[in-house]
Amino acid sequence: MTPTIDDINEQRKQKLNQVRSQGIDPYPKSYRRSHTAQDAVSRLKEFEAKSDGMPQVSTRNLLDDNPQTSVAGRVTAKRKMGKIVFIDLRDGSGKIQLLFGDRLNPSLIELLKNIDVGDFIGASGRLFRTKTQEPTVAVQEFTLLAKSLQPLPEKWHGLSDTEIRYRQRYLDLIANSEVKDIFLVRSRIVAAVRQFLDRRGFIEVETPVLQASAGGALAAPFVTHHNALDRDFTLRIALELHLKRLIVGGFDKVYEIGRVFRNEGISTTHSPEYTLLESYEAYADYNDVMEMVEEMIPRVSQEVLGTPEIKYGENTVNLKSPWRRIALRDAVREYSGIDFVKYPTAAGLMEKMRSMNIEVDPDKNWAKQVDELYKTFARPKIIQPAFLIDYPVSMSPLAKKKPGEERVVERFQAVAGGLEIANAYSELNDPIEQRQRFEEQMKERLGADEEKWTIDEDYLTALEYGMPPTAGLGIGIDRLVMLLTNQPSIREVILFPQLREKG
Repeated sequence: MTPTIDDINEQRKQKLNQVRSQGIDPYPKSYRRSHTAQDAVSRLKEFEAKSDGMPQVSTRNLLDDNPQTSVAGRVTAKRKMGKIVFIDLRDGSGKIQLLFGDRLNPSLIELLKNIDVGDFIGASGRLFRTKTQEPTVAVQEFTLLAKSLQPLPEKWHGLSDTEIRYRQRYLDLIANSEVKDIFLVRSRIVAAVRQFLDRRGFIEVETPVLQASAGGALAAPFVTHHNALDRDFTLRIALELHLKRLIVGGFDKVYEIGRVFRNEGISTTHSPEYTLLESYEAYADYNDVMEMVEEMIPRVSQEVLGTPEIKYGENTVNLKSPWRRIALRDAVREYSGIDFVKYPTAAGLMEKMRSMNIEVDPDKNWAKQVDELYKTFARPKIIQPAFLIDYPVSMSPLAKKKPGEERVVERFQAVAGGLEIANAYSELNDPIEQRQRFEEQMKERLGADEEKWTIDEDYLTALEYGMPPTAGLGIGIDRLVMLLTNQPSIREVILFPQLREKG
């Protein structure tokens, strides 16, 4: 009869009590290891190189000058072979094998009986290589560092239940080494982005997460109440408005990498809580930002992955510059067959879309219909990196109009592998026009709920003091990591994604 989880828990609690009865603390406060698993293996290789090939030795007759080490980690496998026990030990750097012989102190032999897969132990001894060439520590002393009362997933190296993987990410990291690799790469990507911007003279800053009004994007906010101030705040939906205040204040180049929160839908490319990079540069426009992005992304890929050519899904994507530049109007017309400029009203564009059997949400305004056309028909087809440029004014309330174009602003979105990874524009710095845009945006978007929302008056006041010509950039770090690690879902690159409550 296969033991249940409750049976295993009970057995492990009994072993915990047996350990305590030996006078051993099963959860000691610290352990001093001399090497990580990887470092211990490297030390053995160095010793072998200096020894010009080690003579064969038995486990009972190790050479006295074999290197000594102490390692610590989680037990991931335990195998008994006669009087010898082998344990696979894994730490953050990798795996090393431990050998427990019958010459161990009797109290340690007794402790070994109570060690299970999943426990953390520390062990010291001499390094050698077995006949199967496995780097191994011949254990002389060891101690329990943390008793695991829950068993690891069945076949711990193959946890595949997506729901468990996301809800209990710690099990996912234990069971699937490739998942841990994704997040190591993520860390290096963020570090490389920071280094790139720092080298270009940008200053990293921090701006408030709690804000008096939601601004900088067209998105629904999360609302919370501040007890001490007795007022409501929103969690930020963008970093933009505070960063541009800093440009007004005299910083020429600023950036922030931070969490933002949007109280909207969840999909494979959308999360209500995600990481956003925003940068702002005075005396620049969206052309300067395009050049920066097509330099930044391939350089980050080269530094982190060793190549600017990556796989995403079934496609090979070459991130090298120059990237293609295509007007949003041309892209939508090319891939959907609709020239949205010829249908300047929501009703007219809706009628045209329905005539082509394209489903249309009647509540969507003209700008949202255009965005739907772009996302449905154009974006998935753009595999090699490209800039979609020059957007309608109504889609970009914070962007500056293109000279000589009343209905178009200087904005771009960067797309690669069918993923939207960046959004940028020449910033609107006319405070009078900015107020008009905000007011139009509220009337069109909010309708009867307008009284629930406010315009960021302090930001408009800041603009009235004067903001130089400025270009801004936003990059979704999660989507960039998706692209560079070839992951189809944003949940695969967020350590603890938001999930629906279990039914």
